[in-house]
Amino acid sequence: MKLATLRDGSRDGRLVVVSRDLTRATGVPHIARTLQAALDDWAHVAPRLRDVAEMLEAGVEPTERFHERTALSPLPRAYQWADGSAYVNHVELVRKARGAEMPESFWEVPLMYQGGSDTFLAPRAPIQVADEAYGIDCEGEVAVIVGDVPMGADIDTCRAAIALVMLVNDVSLRGLIPAELAKGFGFFQSKPSSAFSPVAVTPEVLGEVWDGGKLHLPLEVDLNGEAFGRANAGVDMTFDFPQLIAHAAKTRALCAGSIIGSGTVSNKGPDGDPGKPVSEGGAGYSCIAEIRMIETIASGKPSTPFMRFGDTVRIEMRDADGHSIFGAIEQTVEKA
Repeated sequence: MKLATLRDGSRDGRLVVVSRDLTRATGVPHIARTLQAALDDWAHVAPRLRDVAEMLEAGVEPTERFHERTALSPLPRAYQWADGSAYVNHVELVRKARGAEMPESFWEVPLMYQGGSDTFLAPRAPIQVADEAYGIDCEGEVAVIVGDVPMGADIDTCRAAIALVMLVNDVSLRGLIPAELAKGFGFFQSKPSSAFSPVAVTPEVLGEVWDGGKLHLPLEVDLNGEAFGRANAGVDMTFDFPQLIAHAAKTRALCAGSIIGSGTVSNKGPDGDPGKPVSEGGAGYSCIAEIRMIETIASGKPSTPFMRFGDTVRIEMRDADGHSIFGAIEQTVEKA
């Protein structure tokens, strides 16, 4: 089934079940008013929501027109947002561009940071930034929402805890990152609010492209209407979602509604090289920083600018028939 949260004047919006073609929706206040309320009692609520989804597809459920522009992020705020860096190719490029060696442990233990989760942007909301000098970047990712995960959970338990899958634009302010990381205390100002896709889907909707831990489809990232990234989310993912969840739950329990991100989707080239832009027949990139790293490695300095006021990013994923699965994140940068 597919779920979304629509604006209703409250902070957390109202939960709706969405048709598979993303054209119709039906409210479910008699089952759960919000997505978080549904996740808090997922074992009992999910079967009832699936019944509504089946009736919606059969045309026997009262519906309203679903418009992506009226959707909030599926969880407009969450108890936990932990973003990994599962595509070690991306990390390797970052370090190589600044002449740093890659520790072997990066291939064995995931990187992860705890992001701000008190406010997420709607998928069509502008990215408001005070200064272009902050180095405004998009990051196309996949994320999962989990049910309750006990501390020290094993991989099978973590896999079973995955309730929903969605897309992310993890906005980064690259110009602020070096100074923050140099203090040895992690991200804060350099990681403003993220945005998630209009719709979150249960794993069974994805069919064969979901293997229980990875989503094997290209992630489409367009900048100002031009194809920028088409990296396959199931390729070069060193740590799958059950591994990321287990890492997050090593020393704490995760409550229902916690969000775990994959980190920037990144593919190597066919010969193990950093890969080429889409315009040159490559898979391209899911963030601007990555092409700037490659430019730095090749010529000593980057030539692609970060996003400027008025620039637009669109992030989407389509099934084998070309239909949008999660709807699109489409955001324009504005001066705050």
